[in-house]
Amino acid sequence: MEPEAVERVSREVVRTYPEMRDVKPSVRREAQADQELYVLTFKGKVPLPGGKQLSRIVRATADGRGRIVRLSTSR
Repeated sequence: MEPEAVERVSREVVRTYPEMRDVKPSVRREAQADQELYVLTFKGKVPLPGGKQLSRIVRATADGRGRIVRLSTSR
């Protein structure tokens, strides 16, 4: 996946999940019958009241041009 496409997906993820601002995603290629998709996984922490933290994982499935097909999160 092109670095520009990774940057485009990262901007969309940060717009929805601001706590992922400084997280570098891991990129995995996933081939399907008619197209090639990429799964970008962002792992970050969310501060909670009382000083605790919650681990959050955001997965973005995108095409080679950086258009998000599916976006999911833990918790």
